[in-house]
Amino acid sequence: MTTHTPLEEPSKPADGTGSRLRRWLLTDTAEKAGEHTGPHGKAVGRGAPWWRVMCLTGLDYFSTLGYQPAIAALAAGLIAPLATLLLVAITLFGALPVYRRVARESPNGAGSIAMLSKLLPKWGGKLAVLALLGFAATDFMITMTLSAADATAHAIENPFAPDFLQGQQVIITLALLAGLGVVFLRGFTEAIRIATVLVGAFLLINAVVLVVALAHIIDTPLKVGDWWTALTTQHGDPWMIIAIALIVFPKLALGLSGFETGVAVMPQIRGEQGDPEATLRARVKGAHRLLTTSALIMSAFLVTSSIATVVLIPQEEFQPGGKANGRALAYLAHQFLGDGFGTVYDVITIAILWFAGASAMAGLLNLVPRYLPHYGMAPRWARAIRPLVIVFTCVAFLITIIFQASVDDQGGAYATGVLVLMTSAAVAVTLSARGKRERGKTIGFGIVTLVFLYTTIANIIERPDGIKIAACFILGILVVSFVSRVVRSIELRATTVQLDPLVESWVREAVDSGRPIQLIAHDPKHARPERYAEKLKHAQAAHRFVGEDAWFIEVTIGDSSDFEDEIYVVGDERYGHRVLSLRGSSVPNSLASVLIDLRDRTGQAPHIYFRWTEGNPASNFARFLLFGEGEIAPMTREVLRIAVPEVTQRPWVHVG
Repeated sequence: MTTHTPLEEPSKPADGTGSRLRRWLLTDTAEKAGEHTGPHGKAVGRGAPWWRVMCLTGLDYFSTLGYQPAIAALAAGLIAPLATLLLVAITLFGALPVYRRVARESPNGAGSIAMLSKLLPKWGGKLAVLALLGFAATDFMITMTLSAADATAHAIENPFAPDFLQGQQVIITLALLAGLGVVFLRGFTEAIRIATVLVGAFLLINAVVLVVALAHIIDTPLKVGDWWTALTTQHGDPWMIIAIALIVFPKLALGLSGFETGVAVMPQIRGEQGDPEATLRARVKGAHRLLTTSALIMSAFLVTSSIATVVLIPQEEFQPGGKANGRALAYLAHQFLGDGFGTVYDVITIAILWFAGASAMAGLLNLVPRYLPHYGMAPRWARAIRPLVIVFTCVAFLITIIFQASVDDQGGAYATGVLVLMTSAAVAVTLSARGKRERGKTIGFGIVTLVFLYTTIANIIERPDGIKIAACFILGILVVSFVSRVVRSIELRATTVQLDPLVESWVREAVDSGRPIQLIAHDPKHARPERYAEKLKHAQAAHRFVGEDAWFIEVTIGDSSDFEDEIYVVGDERYGHRVLSLRGSSVPNSLASVLIDLRDRTGQAPHIYFRWTEGNPASNFARFLLFGEGEIAPMTREVLRIAVPEVTQRPWVHVG
């Protein structure tokens, strides 16, 4: 069996030329999912230990300590510590089991989106992926803009910051985002080493601040008493406080942000050498350690930081314009350890927040080429990194300007993106457990799904900005996807064409005889002996050169929502006729790919014979787009015309 690949490299201009700018933009192209620069790309070489890869998730997950305590205090007020305890419980007993299952079932880093797309049929799965991509784009884009905005807040509020920086939040944030874009245009490497240093330094300095703050609370127990008195005075008896905590904890959902990133970086985890199965097992084991360790670390920091900030910082300081707004732990660092140490804290925090944006950018660069171009729902240039970097940077600029670089105003959108992805992951593992008849796990994951669903709905009702932004992303993705699918519908879609041994022997006979191959298109649903005889007789009546030895070719539609296919052609002697059978997502595109493959193998252009299709041309074109059928003859000819501009090299299409 031999294989032929009819598709040219999409990163190269079709005529082999192109401007210098075009060549530069399309040089770094991710042809396969995850094979590109960035921490979310496909692992190259041996990979890294799980604890170092954990630092990649920490860029997104742990860096939220820069703003999460302040947002929690502003959103939940005095109840923030109790709501945080509830959030930690959901983290450890809900999100962690869900994503440990995702890691086991998706060890190559495709994550819950890929799981869900496999569980949902055909176009339903594709539409679900497009919607989830909209929420994922919300998550990653707001990670970039919110992190940059919070980095700006840390810079401006530093006591040593120049006066001219005051009031320039938007300009500074745009500059940070522009710098991020420049880094990715040049190439983003050595991510794990940088992430390890930054995350280690950030966790250490936060631990120092929290130890000092908690020691101060222990030395002044009246502060805890004042907090509890204010809490019970404001909200009533303890049972009422617990009830309110259940209601407000969705506002703290930013503390759940690292799990999707955790499974995305799985391919970076070091596995066993030379044994693919052992490599996957080691990768899953490392991912489980990564997820569990990061969840435990983050839970400890969330609880202690929530207690320290709410007890030690006056509530008015969390309000917009307050010194603790968006930077509660930095406020404590300056207050208890001095401006010198506080400045060091600010610098480290600015660095990790800026790098968290880099992690989010890399996540987008992994996500978009993995799905949209493969679905035919993005232009070919969407496989290349640099054009995507420019698009994402411009979108980040727009979001920053709309929200005026406000950390608080972007929190709802960020939480919405995170929660929808986590809810989809819970749904995916619930359906997976149900499909494997694991009743106990199905019930458990179903309960977790309901909790995430409640949290998501509550967050959307409380802060609708997130769903509005996600809706804009989803609408944009749907429009681009539809237009791209229409424009690219006449492309060759076969990534490879393979012939079975029998067909190969037929092709060798054709080469030896020097006669071009003649094919008659036939509907596989009509496989009765008389239909083959009738089809051959009609072809001979309409085209006098058709011989008795013409072959029949039949295409069975598989999943018409797919775009790219690996075509395998099977030969069969049926009722005295040679029949080629294959499966593809579209009849015209599959036929064109096989015709070009046969031309290249034999050195002569093959001939294919059709009958005209009955029906309205508009409805036939719609059937072609949606179901891969419709007006077969003219669409096959059009695909060939685009793929083979030189007429003398193009396979012949005859219609009668």
